[in-house]
Amino acid sequence: MDDLLSQVEPMIPALRRYARGLVHDAVAADDLVQDCLERVISHWYRRKNDDARTWVFAILHNLAVNRLRQAARRGRQVTMEEIGEGLMSHPPTQEDELARADVVSAIEQLPEEQRSVLLLVSVEDLSYAQVADVLAIPIGTVMSRLSRARERLRHILENPARGARPGSHLRRVK
Repeated sequence: MDDLLSQVEPMIPALRRYARGLVHDAVAADDLVQDCLERVISHWYRRKNDDARTWVFAILHNLAVNRLRQAARRGRQVTMEEIGEGLMSHPPTQEDELARADVVSAIEQLPEEQRSVLLLVSVEDLSYAQVADVLAIPIGTVMSRLSRARERLRHILENPARGARPGSHLRRVK
């Protein structure tokens, strides 16, 4: 034990300097040196009699590398006061997904000619003239199909129980 104390104690200032150079934080460096010294004491019997200094610095270096890798994986630690409310909570997205699913379902209920015009204009952002060229129909037909598609889509979304046809009613069959 005297051998350990006489060899390791003079290294402590150099270990602290090296640790501060590696982690750039005095508190973290002191923690690193303490962990290094604990490991040196618990594994003193494993050292080779060659050079205790290189062995101790190798332990410190390996601990520092492990800590830096761990910090990179975990990310920067912040206190509760540093975190803004926007990062702590997120608005719910369930309703957005349900609304999106309703719109997709309503679009699927449209007739093919109305659906294609609606998708080309609204989703693909084509002009009426471009849609007329793509579908090989007059521009007036594009406008009327688009108007009917939007109206039918609005009706389906406002009255989901009635289905795709305006004016349709559920009938009771006996």
